[in-house]
Amino acid sequence: MTEFAQITRKPDITYMKLFLFAVLVFIQQPADTLPPKQVDAQLLIIQRLSAERATDSLRRQGLEQQVAKLSGNDAKRLALLRQLDSIKASDSTKLSRQKQQVDSLRKFVKGYPVVLLNDTLFSLYARQGSFTAIERASAVESRIKTLASDRLFTASKLQVVNAEQTTDLVYGDQLILSLSTTDGLWGHLTKEQLARKYHDRIIQGLRAYEADTQWSALAKEAGLALAVILVAILLITLIIRMTRRLERQIQGSEHHWFGGLHIRNYELVNSGQARQVLSSIVTLVKWLLIILVVYFAIPIVFGFFPYTRELSGTLFGYVMAPLHRIGSAIWAYIPNLITILVLCLVFRYALRFLRFLKREIEHGKLSIPGFYPDWANPTYQIIRVLVLAFMLIVIFPYLPGSDSPIFKGVSVFMGVLFTFGSAGALGNVVAGLVLTYMRAFKLGDRVQIGEVTGDVIQKTLLVTRVRTIKNEIISIPNSTVMNNHTVNYSSESNTTGLILHTSVTIGYDAPWRQVHELLINAALQTTLIEHKPKPFVLQTSLEDYYVSYQINAYTRSPGKQAVIYSELHALIQDKFNEAGVEIMSPHYRAVRDGNTTTIPADYLPKDYTPPAFQVRSTDERPS
Repeated sequence: MTEFAQITRKPDITYMKLFLFAVLVFIQQPADTLPPKQVDAQLLIIQRLSAERATDSLRRQGLEQQVAKLSGNDAKRLALLRQLDSIKASDSTKLSRQKQQVDSLRKFVKGYPVVLLNDTLFSLYARQGSFTAIERASAVESRIKTLASDRLFTASKLQVVNAEQTTDLVYGDQLILSLSTTDGLWGHLTKEQLARKYHDRIIQGLRAYEADTQWSALAKEAGLALAVILVAILLITLIIRMTRRLERQIQGSEHHWFGGLHIRNYELVNSGQARQVLSSIVTLVKWLLIILVVYFAIPIVFGFFPYTRELSGTLFGYVMAPLHRIGSAIWAYIPNLITILVLCLVFRYALRFLRFLKREIEHGKLSIPGFYPDWANPTYQIIRVLVLAFMLIVIFPYLPGSDSPIFKGVSVFMGVLFTFGSAGALGNVVAGLVLTYMRAFKLGDRVQIGEVTGDVIQKTLLVTRVRTIKNEIISIPNSTVMNNHTVNYSSESNTTGLILHTSVTIGYDAPWRQVHELLINAALQTTLIEHKPKPFVLQTSLEDYYVSYQINAYTRSPGKQAVIYSELHALIQDKFNEAGVEIMSPHYRAVRDGNTTTIPADYLPKDYTPPAFQVRSTDERPS
């Protein structure tokens, strides 16, 4: 059993299903749109119902002929009459369904116009047989244009003729238009009424065409076109003269507006460049105005003549259609733009609040246990980046074109490019963050990183810059800093102090207590050495020929180690020389008989003489 038979036998259930379907469509779809697949499906239903009604009409005509041949009330004639009644009821049901389908699609289906000289006579919505609505409209338009070009056209020959399933508009033996019941449903009329309406429209259009193509009308239109051309030439002449005058005024003006453009102390654009830029702008505006005058004059001229009016509309459409789309897009985008502005405002004040907290922590007005003031700025920068990234994620769906495949492809490409191209940089950034929260050093600290020793002068997310004692600026990537040991000489200098130490080797003939005293006295006389805690000496080794003594002293000036060591070494030499203790570092060979002491002459007595050689025999006994 066919679907159609099921529908005709259960009309109440079918209408209930249609009603529920319409409700679901209304709930799921906006009021002004419908998926193309649903539109095509409903159009196919309308076409199928039309075909079934045509079949039923043929059956009804055959049955009516059979009933007319029979007389009386015999059983066969009564059976035929019942079949006729059933077909009529079915046809009424199908017609009602067609009407419902047409009404539901009326605001979603676009009609295809039949145009004569840029004047729309009527529109066709329904397909007929294997011809779509657009094919029907194109064929009818071609036939009407053929009638318009016929100078022997007579309106009385265009007649409305009823066929078996359609109502036709015929000019002589030529079929102009064929209308079905479905066409009538789209026009809220019967097919006969719609044919009469279209008949009158075609006659009016052909008469208007005839009036527009007469020689008198063409001559009048040519005069108007010539007037438009003259006006366009006049406008172009005025534009050229005005722009030339303006250019002369710009080049000869000494007005302060042409004194150049300055940003603080930097001259971005000088006076000559400003004049040149303004002259270029005037020239550009001149040519734009000339192009606009020519562009609008040509369609106006074409619009006067019936044969070129369609081209005129096309030329105007090249400008007006994009402007209309741009205006519509801007108007439709206003809600999203307002949303973006509100989101930007919210995130702006959130960042201002975070910046306020950062300043308070940096200045010590706000204290958070376990959070150091020097963490405030890097932490704020991290949170700021995260907040801005989150803002971009929130705003992204509201950006125009964000859902386009091109936009998504570019976003993915930029993400991959950033990931692979900045692997090293990201490693330095992560290392910089780790160093910040490790608090290994801060600005101004004297540090040793690997083989580099100097003062930290700059810390960034990528590099750490150190100034050496030779005034050299060395930039060290943060990843390199993380991979090397770091010695901080300044971290404890302000509290317990930094211990400076140096070693000296003295022979076994010098008393160790005297050596300790001499080293401590030399340290105490050094300018930047602290007296408390007191310097101390460590005997680090007992070698074959000498003893190694290490003097240790406290200082609170770690950035001046080179000066302190130099002064300490000089004082050690002075103290040992004054005490007559020779410094035998690290190895010193001497034969005392006949050799001068290693102590400088300034520290020796004036009557000092080097010892002479002593020669003894094996039999001589010391006295």
